[in-house]
Amino acid sequence: MFFKQFFNEGLGCCSYMVGCAQAGVVAVVDPRRDIGDYLTLAHQEGLKITQIIDTHVHADHITGSQELQRVTEAPIYVHGQAPVKYEHQSLQEGQELVLGSARLQILDTPGHTPHSVSVLVTDTSRGIEPWLVLTGDLLFVGDVGRPDLAGAEKLEEQVENLYHSLYDKLGRFPGRLEIYPAHGHGSLCGRALSSKLSSTLGFERHNNPILQKGSLAEFKAAVMQEFPARPKNFTHIIATNLAGPPLVDQQKPFRPLNVQEVKAKLDSGHVIVDTRDEAAFGGAHIPGSINIGLSPPIGNWAGMVLEPGSPLVLIVDNQESLREVVKQLYRVGYDNIEGFLSGGIKAWEMAAQPTGFIPQLTPRELAEMLKAGKPDVVLDVRTAPEWQQGHIAEAQHLPLSQMSQTDLSPYAAQKVVTICGNGYRANIAGSLLMRHGAKRVSAVAGGMVSWRNAGLPTSI
Repeated sequence: MFFKQFFNEGLGCCSYMVGCAQAGVVAVVDPRRDIGDYLTLAHQEGLKITQIIDTHVHADHITGSQELQRVTEAPIYVHGQAPVKYEHQSLQEGQELVLGSARLQILDTPGHTPHSVSVLVTDTSRGIEPWLVLTGDLLFVGDVGRPDLAGAEKLEEQVENLYHSLYDKLGRFPGRLEIYPAHGHGSLCGRALSSKLSSTLGFERHNNPILQKGSLAEFKAAVMQEFPARPKNFTHIIATNLAGPPLVDQQKPFRPLNVQEVKAKLDSGHVIVDTRDEAAFGGAHIPGSINIGLSPPIGNWAGMVLEPGSPLVLIVDNQESLREVVKQLYRVGYDNIEGFLSGGIKAWEMAAQPTGFIPQLTPRELAEMLKAGKPDVVLDVRTAPEWQQGHIAEAQHLPLSQMSQTDLSPYAAQKVVTICGNGYRANIAGSLLMRHGAKRVSAVAGGMVSWRNAGLPTSI
């Protein structure tokens, strides 16, 4: 049997290639939109991609099924009742796909979405017992899939589905069965995902707290305590995946823009996304631009603060950064990229255009400011669990995920210092505040990590 896991750091997405090396055929399960890695590996190993499987309609990333089908002409398989609008093959409970020595059996496992499947994999060259299960967003390492994405009206039903899929459907399999989920650490489809990307049913039964609830009532109480923030783009991604995503090479082309063109687009309502790091953005940026630095989580945080469909203009350091930013934005459904500032921020400065600044404070500088009562507010933009683990006593809590739904005008006349875990989100928050009229914004470089390393006190 041939088996390969692919992990997308940042979004926390896992996809798989499974099949038979001897027969030269494989299926790709839950492919991401940029498909180069699958094609390269298939070519290197002399394999033909003959099936494409989506375990469910994804909410956090654009599926690569259409891209793969165009290149390989392999059929796309999805749950038989999933309301997708493109040509596909239906998956049903108990259905088997045979790829040489690999046998893929479909399990109907709703809960994360109403129409989800898991894929039970057997290597018949070694035995008749299933070796592993691709659990999609049903069961993660350390957590289970969130059941709330289908909407409040279906939440009770989804929680019950999740329980029965986990306890009844997977419950009949032995603990030695390996599990490979569609997400790992960094995903917003669960709450406490491990950085380890595989496990066994037995280990999860003993160590995953959600699998230790004796009754549906106990399970429901645990699962419904709190859900991760739902990014702005999830609804758009779901709709795109239901319709069938447009092919990447058919997107509207973007181009280099001169300073006057960028200025005109800013004035007409385009969103300027500055992808430089927090220090560079803090030193000088185009007023009104939003800082989402190029790093693995860029897709998640773009989804929190950018409206889907917004026309975007990018600020990048170089052509390599441009390619990576575009790839990451395409993965999460931000296809409306108008162009990028030719020459970068230096061109803007050389054209004598105004720039904004977000001073980057050290923790000790902030501590001295607090003693003197200088900042009007310290805004901690981390998640609720991070806040509860320890925060600056004088700080107010406003998670970054909530800022786009919050009236930020009260901060316009205040002197605000933003802080997060390591400095990345603080600059996003600072740029949002300045976009909404704040004039005196600073951010703490290194965030709460640096604050603690400086030996400064926290409250719980």
